[in-house]
Order: sequence, then structure tokens, then C-alpha cells
Amino acid sequence: MDRFRMIFQYFQSNSESVMNGICGLLALASVKMYTCFDFSCPCLPWYNMAYGLGIMFIPPVALFLCGLILNRQSLVMLEEWTRPQGRRKKDLAVIRYMCSSIMQRAMVAPVVWIIVTLLDGKCLICAFSGSVDPEKFVGFANASPVQVQQLLAKVPCKDDELMRNNTSRKAVSRYLRCWSQALGWSILLILIIAAFLARWLRPCFNQATLLQARHWSNYIDIEQKIFEETCCEHSRLFAHKCILHFFESMQREIKLHSFSLPREGEEAEGEEDLLRGITDQDQVNKLLKMWYYEKPPLDVSQVTQR
Repeated sequence: MDRFRMIFQYFQSNSESVMNGICGLLALASVKMYTCFDFSCPCLPWYNMAYGLGIMFIPPVALFLCGLILNRQSLVMLEEWTRPQGRRKKDLAVIRYMCSSIMQRAMVAPVVWIIVTLLDGKCLICAFSGSVDPEKFVGFANASPVQVQQLLAKVPCKDDELMRNNTSRKAVSRYLRCWSQALGWSILLILIIAAFLARWLRPCFNQATLLQARHWSNYIDIEQKIFEETCCEHSRLFAHKCILHFFESMQREIKLHSFSLPREGEEAEGEEDLLRGITDQDQVNKLLKMWYYEKPPLDVSQVTQR
């Protein structure tokens, strides 16, 4: 039990590192899924583009949603954005910082998928083989427009009977693969340059505001975790006390089986502290409602004076 508690505390204290690790695992999973995926272009004029672009962009949307679901801060940010004002004001800078952090992590796996598909080239060849200018290739010179469209649609299918002896199929494939890889490397270079500029230009801006936003975003996350832990501990103690009251009428049977109920005043000091003044369901519901609608202000000076 102590080992699991240590692991749980590690994940709580290093939530940012854990989320970075989850984003890295999602990125590796996206590469693995693409390499294991059996890409089969339909080689039909009206379906190639839908299939190719669908494979290129639909999985990234799913990976993006998985990144949002797995990131605990996304739920914390939504709760902070939608909660009532109460006695604590909302800081839009903190919410923007949390949103930016969440989006950056959630976009890692989708971007990796798109770059891998572009560098491989199969999706773009399937999607845009019918959009190539046939006049640039000799093998389509003697065909009618309808035949040209059919032949271009079958460029991704090298085993098709119509394309086995066509000398321009490889030329079209190389042409589209070059464009695909050039686009993939360009996106990767742009992202690297953007990350470099963001890394080295960030000290030029107001660091105090950034530190404040980062501090209070971490505070909101930790406060929510501690509140949930405290509620769980109170629920356990409250349930324990309710069960003891329930079995008070069975003291004789319990004594026969060598059990003993704690006498009044023998409860643990922590239990008395948590349950002091909270003795029924309505009071618990009122407490939770007050926490949601009237978040206490971030000022402990009065408690310190006491």
C-alpha cells in the first residue's frame, strides 16, 4: 500500500512530466499505428481523394481528442472557466496559459501522424493522382479524357493490369512523392524554427506575468487534487462512523464474535477534526455546494493571525 501511495504522490507532484511522457507515448503510438496500417487505395476517380485525405486527417483528429481526454488539466481548465465567480475572481491569463499548454501537448501526436504520412507519400499519391496534368507525361498522350482519368486514378495500384505496362505510372508516383516529402520536410522545418524562436524569444517578454500564470495554473490543479483527497478521506471516515451507528443494535452479537466497537471519545483525532460539525447528508451537500458556488478567496492572512 505504501508503494502505491508513493507512486500516486509522484504522479501528483510531477503531473507536467507525466503529461509530457503521455504525449510522447501517443506520438510513438501514432507512428506504430501508421506502420501497421494496411493502406489500400481504392483506385477509383471519385474515391481516391476522400480515402487519401481521410487517412491523412481523420486519425489526427482522434489522436487530438485522445490527447485532450488523457490530459487532466483540460478538465481542470473547463471547470475553472465555467465555475461561478463566487468570492474568488477568475484570471483569464491563467486560463489562457492552461489552454495553451493543453493544446501544445495534444497537438504532438496529430502533427507526428501528418508528417509521417507526408514523408511516406502514399496518402498524397492516392489523393492527388487524378489531379496531375497528363500532358507532362508521355504515357497518357494517346488516351481519351475519360481513359486518362481512369489511368491516373489507378496510379497508386501498381498491380493493376492497366498500369503494369504503363511507363508513366512510376513517373507520376515519383512526382507526387517528391511533393509530399517536400511538404512534410517543410512542415517539420517550420515547426522546429517556431519552437526555436519561442524558446529563445520568450525571455524577451514579461517573465513575471508568465511565472504568475504558471504558478496559479499549478495551484488550481493541486488544489483540486487535495480537495478530492480530503473529500475521499472524509467519505471514508463518515462511512465508518455511519456503519458503527448501524451496528450499535447488534453489540451483543458482535461481542460473541470477538468484535468490539470503539467507545465514545476513542475515535482518532483526525476523524474528529474532519467530522466536527458535519454530521448528516444535508450538511455535506451544503458544504460541497458552497465550495462550488463560493470558492474561498486566496487569502490565509486571517488564519495565520488566529
